[in-house]
Amino acid sequence: MRIGILTGGGDCPGLNAVIRALVRKGEGIHGHEHIGYRHGWRGVMEGESLRLTIESTRGLLHRGGTILGTSRTNPYTSDDGARRARSILERDDIGALVAIGGEDTLGVAARFSADGIAVVGVPKTIDNDLSATDFTFGFHTAVQVATDAIDRLHTTAESHDRVMVVEVMGRHAGWIATYAGIAGGADVVLVPEEPFDIEEVCRHITHRHHDGAGFSIVVVAEGAVPVEGTMAVVSGSLDQFGHARLGGIGNVVREEIERRTGFETRVTILGHVLRGGTPTAFDRVIATRFGIEAIDAVHERDFGTMVALRGTDIVRVPLTDAVRVLKTVDDALFSVTQVFAG
Repeated sequence: MRIGILTGGGDCPGLNAVIRALVRKGEGIHGHEHIGYRHGWRGVMEGESLRLTIESTRGLLHRGGTILGTSRTNPYTSDDGARRARSILERDDIGALVAIGGEDTLGVAARFSADGIAVVGVPKTIDNDLSATDFTFGFHTAVQVATDAIDRLHTTAESHDRVMVVEVMGRHAGWIATYAGIAGGADVVLVPEEPFDIEEVCRHITHRHHDGAGFSIVVVAEGAVPVEGTMAVVSGSLDQFGHARLGGIGNVVREEIERRTGFETRVTILGHVLRGGTPTAFDRVIATRFGIEAIDAVHERDFGTMVALRGTDIVRVPLTDAVRVLKTVDDALFSVTQVFAG
């Protein structure tokens, strides 16, 4: 069988490990041929592809990013996008397509699956907000990068008696902010799930400084929002999936904290640093296991499924389950951050 592979949405550590595993078992054990489409769904629409072999995918395990490139192209935003994609898959004699991506990429995959295209999904997002899987690869690497940064900011914050605001990724779900906040010992964590009151944040910080701490670390997810009417924020432009391009809430929070408390406040926006670099051991392992399970699903013609991590097991779930509901931070986990506030 000739199998197509694409990586869509934001890049993240572990994508190349999935590609490597797919090809290694697909070609080496099942005898399949693999075609990689460049730049996500855009590559499928435009027929931009390359042959993937065991030889061409050697040495990918530790490499960040994706050798296939990626984009946030949505075939369904144009009148003939889906038709063009189907035409290319037919032209290339693709028997099945493995889509590696997050909510948007897999949402498109689910629509193609419903239209009769043989698709298997692999969950990828540093935000860890996909339903039906305990963790997505890339998440733990992003958390480790954020935690390392918070560790370093602790020392400079303490030396200068400053408030340090650390902005991390997390559009609708604050998994990175919550995990990194706990692991890095942040004093305040702000996430999209819990609208924040800037006055309360400032009270916590003031209490810490008057209590002798002298400095504070505030971790804020890019999608965090204030309680309505308490603070003004700026919305960004939209991408092809209708999402605002975020980034900058950290600057707004910094300005408000400094203005309301009088304490010197600085901001560090980690942004795409969280996506870059080599994957952690955990992400290399689950990315490899996801790739192996995905190619087995293709070989067994178990289409319309997504591979997922449940506990320590890799399982298959309906592709539609992955995109039905956004997985947000639960109250019990977020409450851990509140113990150390103030």
